[in-house]
Amino acid sequence: MNTKKILILNGPNLNLLGRREPHVYGSQSMEQTLNSLRTQYPELEIEYAQSNHEGTLIDTLHQVGFDPEYVGVVLNAGAYTHTSLALADAIRAIDTPVIEVHISNVWSREDFRHHSFLSPACKGVIAGFGMSSYRLAIEALLS
Repeated sequence: MNTKKILILNGPNLNLLGRREPHVYGSQSMEQTLNSLRTQYPELEIEYAQSNHEGTLIDTLHQVGFDPEYVGVVLNAGAYTHTSLALADAIRAIDTPVIEVHISNVWSREDFRHHSFLSPACKGVIAGFGMSSYRLAIEALLS
């Protein structure tokens, strides 16, 4: 039996988690979160990728989006959530389900963060639960 895979894909500036605006994003690093998730879900192969470049995020979605071993993608596209039609099109183009994730509650922040180009293309959206948003997205993909 093949191991089921989930890709966690983070967009711009999320390489700074744990250091960037801890009052908004918390003090936990992505590495700490990944270690916790891999311990909680030993039956899954949880892969991780991050890029500050839109095209790299799209290429990564294309690479995993037709592989039946992937049960889903957890995508925190950062600011590209609010600007990228290209990412939305990439999500629509692939077979693998995508859950949109935000660490902060975007609806309690600036108005421009209230609109997502990605949400209509995604299976669901989880926001505002800190780094636990990633775990909640995995739960949604497994259910």
